Amino acid sequence: MKRFSVFVYGVLCYLIFFASFVWLILFVGDFETLVPTTLNGGTTGAWPQAVLINIGLIALFGIQHTVMARKSFKKWWTSIVAQPIERSTYVLFSSLAVLLLLWFWQPITATVWNIEVTWASLILQWAFWLGWLILFLSTWMIDHFNLFGLKQVWNYWRGNTQNPPGFMKPGFYKFVRHPLMAGFLIAFWATPHMTAGHLLFSAGMTIYILVGVYFEEKAMVRRFGEDYKEYREEVPRFFPGM
Repeated sequence: MKRFSVFVYGVLCYLIFFASFVWLILFVGDFETLVPTTLNGGTTGAWPQAVLINIGLIALFGIQHTVMARKSFKKWWTSIVAQPIERSTYVLFSSLAVLLLLWFWQPITATVWNIEVTWASLILQWAFWLGWLILFLSTWMIDHFNLFGLKQVWNYWRGNTQNPPGFMKPGFYKFVRHPLMAGFLIAFWATPHMTAGHLLFSAGMTIYILVGVYFEEKAMVRRFGEDYKEYREEVPRFFPGM
Protein backbone atom coordinates (compact mmCIF):
# COMPACT_ATOMS: atom_id res chain seq x y z
CA MET A 1 0.00 0.00 0.00
CA LYS A 2 2.87 2.35 0.83
CA ARG A 3 4.50 1.72 -2.55
CA PHE A 4 1.24 2.33 -4.38
CA SER A 5 0.64 5.53 -2.39
CA VAL A 6 4.08 6.78 -3.43
CA PHE A 7 3.22 6.09 -7.06
CA VAL A 8 -0.12 7.92 -6.78
CA TYR A 9 1.66 10.88 -5.16
CA GLY A 10 4.13 11.00 -8.07
CA VAL A 11 1.33 10.92 -10.63
CA LEU A 12 -0.55 13.73 -8.85
CA CYS A 13 2.61 15.85 -8.76
CA TYR A 14 3.08 15.26 -12.48
CA LEU A 15 -0.53 16.23 -13.25
CA ILE A 16 -0.13 19.46 -11.27
CA PHE A 17 3.06 20.16 -13.23
CA PHE A 18 1.30 19.44 -16.53
CA ALA A 19 -1.57 21.80 -15.69
CA SER A 20 0.84 24.58 -14.67
CA PHE A 21 2.90 24.05 -17.83
CA VAL A 22 -0.11 24.31 -20.14
CA TRP A 23 -1.28 27.42 -18.26
CA LEU A 24 2.22 28.91 -18.62
CA ILE A 25 2.12 28.47 -22.41
CA LEU A 26 -1.31 30.09 -22.67
CA PHE A 27 -0.28 32.77 -20.16
CA VAL A 28 2.74 33.86 -22.18
CA GLY A 29 0.78 33.61 -25.44
CA ASP A 30 -2.01 35.83 -24.06
CA PHE A 31 -4.83 33.37 -24.70
CA GLU A 32 -7.21 35.24 -22.40
CA THR A 33 -10.29 33.15 -23.17
CA LEU A 34 -8.60 29.89 -22.15
CA VAL A 35 -6.94 30.65 -18.79
CA PRO A 36 -7.75 32.89 -15.79
CA THR A 37 -4.68 35.11 -16.19
CA THR A 38 -2.25 36.10 -18.94
CA LEU A 39 0.77 38.38 -19.22
CA ASN A 40 -1.28 41.31 -20.51
CA GLY A 41 -4.81 40.38 -19.42
CA GLY A 42 -6.72 41.56 -16.39
CA THR A 43 -6.90 44.77 -14.42
CA THR A 44 -3.91 47.08 -14.55
CA GLY A 45 -2.82 49.11 -11.54
CA ALA A 46 0.00 51.48 -10.66
CA TRP A 47 3.08 50.35 -12.57
CA PRO A 48 5.66 50.82 -9.74
CA GLN A 49 3.67 48.45 -7.52
CA ALA A 50 3.19 46.02 -10.42
CA VAL A 51 6.94 45.99 -11.13
CA LEU A 52 7.80 45.20 -7.52
CA ILE A 53 5.20 42.43 -7.25
CA ASN A 54 6.26 40.85 -10.55
CA ILE A 55 9.96 40.96 -9.68
CA GLY A 56 9.14 39.32 -6.34
CA LEU A 57 7.19 36.54 -8.08
CA ILE A 58 10.01 35.87 -10.54
CA ALA A 59 12.57 35.90 -7.72
CA LEU A 60 10.48 33.47 -5.65
CA PHE A 61 10.29 31.06 -8.57
CA GLY A 62 14.00 31.41 -9.34
CA ILE A 63 15.13 30.90 -5.75
CA GLN A 64 12.90 27.87 -5.23
CA HIS A 65 13.92 26.29 -8.53
CA THR A 66 17.63 26.90 -8.04
CA VAL A 67 18.00 26.12 -4.33
CA MET A 68 16.00 22.88 -4.40
CA ALA A 69 18.07 21.63 -7.34
CA ARG A 70 21.36 21.94 -5.46
CA LYS A 71 23.08 18.79 -4.22
CA SER A 72 23.59 20.17 -0.71
CA PHE A 73 19.89 20.94 -0.39
CA LYS A 74 18.92 17.51 -1.72
CA LYS A 75 21.19 15.83 0.82
CA TRP A 76 19.41 17.66 3.64
CA TRP A 77 15.97 17.36 2.02
CA THR A 78 16.13 13.58 1.64
CA SER A 79 16.59 13.27 5.40
CA ILE A 80 13.02 14.57 5.60
CA VAL A 81 11.47 13.40 2.32
CA ALA A 82 11.85 9.80 1.14
CA GLN A 83 14.27 9.37 -1.77
CA PRO A 84 11.69 7.90 -4.22
CA ILE A 85 9.53 11.03 -3.99
CA GLU A 86 12.32 13.61 -3.83
CA ARG A 87 12.05 14.45 -7.52
CA SER A 88 8.25 14.45 -7.51
CA THR A 89 8.27 16.82 -4.52
CA TYR A 90 10.69 19.13 -6.32
CA VAL A 91 8.37 19.09 -9.34
CA LEU A 92 5.41 19.84 -7.07
CA PHE A 93 7.06 22.84 -5.40
CA SER A 94 8.25 24.15 -8.76
CA SER A 95 4.75 23.86 -10.16
CA LEU A 96 3.28 25.69 -7.15
CA ALA A 97 5.84 28.49 -7.64
CA VAL A 98 4.77 28.76 -11.29
CA LEU A 99 1.10 28.82 -10.33
CA LEU A 100 1.73 31.62 -7.81
CA LEU A 101 3.50 33.63 -10.49
CA LEU A 102 0.70 33.09 -13.00
CA TRP A 103 -2.11 33.88 -10.55
CA PHE A 104 -0.66 37.02 -8.97
CA TRP A 105 1.05 38.51 -12.04
CA GLN A 106 0.31 42.22 -12.52
CA PRO A 107 -0.11 43.30 -16.19
CA ILE A 108 1.87 46.31 -17.43
CA THR A 109 0.44 46.96 -20.87
CA ALA A 110 2.57 49.85 -22.18
CA THR A 111 3.80 48.87 -25.65
CA VAL A 112 7.54 48.37 -26.20
CA TRP A 113 7.17 47.18 -29.78
CA ASN A 114 4.28 46.12 -31.98
CA ILE A 115 5.16 44.50 -35.29
CA GLU A 116 2.25 44.82 -37.71
CA VAL A 117 3.99 43.63 -40.90
CA THR A 118 2.20 40.35 -41.62
CA TRP A 119 5.16 38.15 -42.54
CA ALA A 120 7.29 39.36 -39.61
CA SER A 121 4.41 38.93 -37.16
CA LEU A 122 3.81 35.38 -38.43
CA ILE A 123 7.47 34.46 -38.06
CA LEU A 124 7.41 35.54 -34.41
CA GLN A 125 4.16 33.68 -33.76
CA TRP A 126 5.63 30.51 -35.29
CA ALA A 127 8.83 30.99 -33.29
CA PHE A 128 6.74 31.14 -30.10
CA TRP A 129 5.33 27.67 -30.78
CA LEU A 130 8.70 26.40 -32.03
CA GLY A 131 10.26 27.33 -28.69
CA TRP A 132 7.72 25.27 -26.77
CA LEU A 133 8.16 22.36 -29.20
CA ILE A 134 11.95 22.38 -28.77
CA LEU A 135 11.48 22.44 -25.00
CA PHE A 136 8.99 19.57 -25.02
CA LEU A 137 11.08 17.37 -27.34
CA SER A 138 14.20 18.06 -25.27
CA THR A 139 12.57 16.56 -22.17
CA TRP A 140 11.93 13.31 -24.03
CA MET A 141 15.51 13.15 -25.31
CA ILE A 142 16.82 13.02 -21.72
CA ASP A 143 14.01 10.82 -20.32
CA HIS A 144 10.85 12.83 -19.71
CA PHE A 145 9.50 10.52 -17.01
CA ASN A 146 12.76 10.55 -15.03
CA LEU A 147 12.99 14.35 -15.29
CA PHE A 148 9.54 14.80 -13.74
CA GLY A 149 9.72 12.08 -11.10
CA LEU A 150 7.40 9.46 -12.57
CA LYS A 151 10.13 6.93 -13.29
CA GLN A 152 11.35 7.08 -9.70
CA VAL A 153 7.94 6.37 -8.14
CA TRP A 154 7.18 3.68 -10.74
CA ASN A 155 10.44 1.85 -9.99
CA TYR A 156 9.76 2.13 -6.26
CA TRP A 157 6.26 0.68 -6.70
CA ARG A 158 7.59 -2.21 -8.82
CA GLY A 159 10.59 -2.80 -6.55
CA ASN A 160 13.11 -1.98 -9.29
CA THR A 161 16.48 -0.33 -8.71
CA GLN A 162 16.66 3.32 -9.75
CA ASN A 163 20.03 3.92 -11.39
CA PRO A 164 21.25 7.51 -11.83
CA PRO A 165 21.34 8.59 -15.50
CA GLY A 166 24.73 8.63 -17.17
CA PHE A 167 26.28 11.34 -19.31
CA MET A 168 24.33 11.57 -22.59
CA LYS A 169 24.30 13.74 -25.72
CA PRO A 170 21.04 12.72 -27.43
CA GLY A 171 19.24 14.64 -30.18
CA PHE A 172 19.41 18.40 -29.73
CA TYR A 173 22.07 17.95 -27.05
CA LYS A 174 24.61 17.19 -29.76
CA PHE A 175 24.28 20.78 -30.97
CA VAL A 176 23.58 22.81 -27.80
CA ARG A 177 24.12 22.05 -24.13
CA HIS A 178 20.76 23.36 -22.94
CA PRO A 179 18.11 23.01 -25.67
CA LEU A 180 15.37 22.91 -23.05
CA MET A 181 16.35 26.36 -21.82
CA ALA A 182 16.84 27.56 -25.39
CA GLY A 183 13.22 26.62 -26.01
CA PHE A 184 12.15 28.74 -23.06
CA LEU A 185 14.18 31.71 -24.29
CA ILE A 186 12.66 31.53 -27.77
CA ALA A 187 9.12 31.17 -26.43
CA PHE A 188 9.50 34.03 -23.94
CA TRP A 189 10.94 36.55 -26.42
CA ALA A 190 9.15 35.66 -29.66
CA THR A 191 6.13 37.96 -29.77
CA PRO A 192 4.95 40.53 -32.32
CA HIS A 193 3.54 42.68 -29.49
CA MET A 194 5.98 43.22 -26.65
CA THR A 195 4.52 45.05 -23.66
CA ALA A 196 6.45 46.38 -20.68
CA GLY A 197 5.05 43.53 -18.56
CA HIS A 198 6.07 40.93 -21.12
CA LEU A 199 9.53 42.50 -21.32
CA LEU A 200 9.89 42.36 -17.53
CA PHE A 201 8.78 38.72 -17.50
CA SER A 202 11.13 37.71 -20.34
CA ALA A 203 14.10 39.60 -18.90
CA GLY A 204 13.52 38.22 -15.40
CA MET A 205 13.18 34.64 -16.59
CA THR A 206 16.24 35.03 -18.81
CA ILE A 207 18.30 36.13 -15.80
CA TYR A 208 16.99 33.12 -13.86
CA ILE A 209 17.93 30.79 -16.74
CA LEU A 210 21.46 32.20 -16.94
CA VAL A 211 21.97 31.85 -13.18
CA GLY A 212 20.40 28.39 -13.07
CA VAL A 213 22.50 27.13 -15.97
CA TYR A 214 25.67 28.47 -14.32
CA PHE A 215 25.05 26.41 -11.19
CA GLU A 216 23.84 23.40 -13.16
CA GLU A 217 27.02 23.28 -15.21
CA LYS A 218 29.18 23.47 -12.11
CA ALA A 219 27.26 20.47 -10.77
CA MET A 220 27.69 18.62 -14.07
CA VAL A 221 31.46 19.19 -14.00
CA ARG A 222 31.63 17.78 -10.46
CA ARG A 223 29.58 14.78 -11.52
CA PHE A 224 31.03 13.92 -14.93
CA GLY A 225 34.46 15.55 -14.76
CA GLU A 226 36.50 15.75 -17.97
CA ASP A 227 33.66 14.37 -20.11
CA TYR A 228 31.51 17.40 -19.37
CA LYS A 229 34.43 19.83 -19.60
CA GLU A 230 35.16 18.61 -23.13
CA TYR A 231 31.47 18.75 -23.99
CA ARG A 232 31.29 22.34 -22.70
CA GLU A 233 34.24 23.36 -24.85
CA GLU A 234 32.87 21.73 -28.01
CA VAL A 235 29.13 22.50 -27.82
CA PRO A 236 27.59 25.99 -27.40
CA ARG A 237 25.29 26.75 -24.49
CA PHE A 238 21.97 27.73 -26.07
CA PHE A 239 22.17 28.26 -29.83
CA PRO A 240 24.29 26.58 -32.54
CA GLY A 241 27.18 28.72 -33.75
CA MET A 242 27.18 30.99 -30.69
